[in-house]
Amino acid sequence: MRAHILAAAVGMTLALAACASTGGLRPDGTPIDPTSLKTEQSLANVTLSPAAWPKTDWWTSLGDPQLNALIAEALHDNPSLAEADARARAAQAETGTADAARKPTVDVGGSVQEARIPTTIPHLGNGHNETAKYVDVDFHWDLDLWGGERATWQAALGQERATEVDVQAARIELSANVARAYVQLGYAYADQDVTVAELQRATQVLALTKQRVDAGIDSDVQLKQSESEVAAAQGQKAFADREIDAARSALAILLGKGPDRGKDIARPKLLPPDSLDIPADLPVELLGHRADLVAARWRVEASAKDITAAKTEFLPNVNISAVAGLVMVGGGNLFQAKSRFYDAGPAFSLPIFDGGRRRSNLDSKDAGYDLAVAKYNETLVRAVNEVSDDNDALASLKVQIDAQQRAVDAANDAWTLAEQRYQAGIGSYLEALSVRQELLVAERRMAELHAQQADTDVQLIQALGGGYRPGQSAPDAATSAAEASSHSLINHS
Repeated sequence: MRAHILAAAVGMTLALAACASTGGLRPDGTPIDPTSLKTEQSLANVTLSPAAWPKTDWWTSLGDPQLNALIAEALHDNPSLAEADARARAAQAETGTADAARKPTVDVGGSVQEARIPTTIPHLGNGHNETAKYVDVDFHWDLDLWGGERATWQAALGQERATEVDVQAARIELSANVARAYVQLGYAYADQDVTVAELQRATQVLALTKQRVDAGIDSDVQLKQSESEVAAAQGQKAFADREIDAARSALAILLGKGPDRGKDIARPKLLPPDSLDIPADLPVELLGHRADLVAARWRVEASAKDITAAKTEFLPNVNISAVAGLVMVGGGNLFQAKSRFYDAGPAFSLPIFDGGRRRSNLDSKDAGYDLAVAKYNETLVRAVNEVSDDNDALASLKVQIDAQQRAVDAANDAWTLAEQRYQAGIGSYLEALSVRQELLVAERRMAELHAQQADTDVQLIQALGGGYRPGQSAPDAATSAAEASSHSLINHS
């Protein structure tokens, strides 16, 4: 009999399902096909290799033990990683909550209460205190006929996986930032060397100019010019000193330590440029090698499941509930056959009118999916262009460094000749110091270019995923798009 009642209830609710309609609601976002992002012309000048991906500990190839130790320290102590870990644990808890909602629940309750029932209540009141004892077991199970709760759990699981990947992305970003700050510290020291040499040169020029003015050879104009050069050199030296302090402070922050930790960092040695090949089939392969892309794809998948769950709210719901227990009013033994009671059976509900709450919720989930797709598309386009731009920057820097090396060599030769002329009594030392200034300017520019090259190397490594290796395969974004727009549950009209 109960089976017939349940079948009739389901049939009636299906017939009335059109009362709450999803008509006109659907997501609009479409993930970009990676193969549509062409890179053949942009990467025509580099070697393409299927195996050309950074290693997980890519920084060890730079051969600097101090850098290795600093990155290890940052990965252990930086507070931002603890924040990312906390988000991941919170997402795991959300997944557990969603999974628990799919399962039956059993509750046990009981109470002992005393009440005085007045005689004004017919048939019940006797003017005496009565004790009511109660114990029951309650069972409830939502059958999830349309898979809504399962979809909610899958959405939470997708978000959990995205946050787990976010932890890896944070580690990759942190290691790259430490390396870049380390490069900046090395450049700050190199710049300080040049400013110290320039201050020494300007001071020598000033001393010689004073001698010439005293001898009546030069005027006060040359003296003031020399004093101006000294003052400018002192300012450059102070700026270089400050850049060292700033780089040390930046490293201390990345290490999660106080400012004194930065002062303990020894002067870095110049990091060699890391010659990198670009992986073949770059746009497609980036999907599995960049943590931010993997996380974005998991969020697209989670948003598609959210839409599925929201659609099921328009359908009739059936659940099974049962309660059984013992009750006794007044004295006597609660645990006896005549005290027992029970109630069990299916129940159904059908949304007919809710003021538009379900439609608004589904519209919100559609918008959430479109937002996730837009973020995925943005991340994919940016990732491909970052690789191309960093590669172009390295190619340009190579040309600039080659040209600047010729400039340094020429300036160094000019300085050598000027010294030789002075030693031979042909030229003055003041002329030689003027040539020396050109060499210092050329050396300062060379140090800057080398720092830019090392920094761009690190950026390219990060753009190629920073050695990320996904432990959990990411979903296909195109599949998520198809699922989000699927009409398998309810046709959009």
